[in-house]
Amino acid sequence: MDTLEAKTSERIEAFEGVFHFLSNFHRAYLIYEDIMWPTSEHAYQAMKTFDHNQRLNISTIGSPAEAKSYARSLKRRADWDDVKLGIMEEIVRAKFTQNDLEREKLLATEDLEIVEGNTWGDTFWGVCNGVGENHLGKILMKIREELRE
Repeated sequence: MDTLEAKTSERIEAFEGVFHFLSNFHRAYLIYEDIMWPTSEHAYQAMKTFDHNQRLNISTIGSPAEAKSYARSLKRRADWDDVKLGIMEEIVRAKFTQNDLEREKLLATEDLEIVEGNTWGDTFWGVCNGVGENHLGKILMKIREELRE
């Protein structure tokens, strides 16, 4: 999908092509909890544990997919389900406030609805087969609105 097509559609339905920058797997360095992360996915996965050394380990893992896989082996903090939405919002906000290019691209989406469409069944953060809560898309639209102000 080229930029012109994206501007004329009513919504962004997947974080691919020109919209890959919206993905947590997109390489955009950010600082969160005093650690430099190569992607927002790395930061998010690391926050599943309180162990600082494990967080540092995750910050050095090569790819976001590997960071996600590694985090699955960790003892998850007991309050994770209560705090994960807020943590995701803080991390995504850091990504777009600390990276000028990503911020400008997010603002360039204007008023398009942002939907994290996926094929892997994530109906919490996104939408799969028309079903899902789209929390990541909602966070991105909220941050876009904040950046406008």
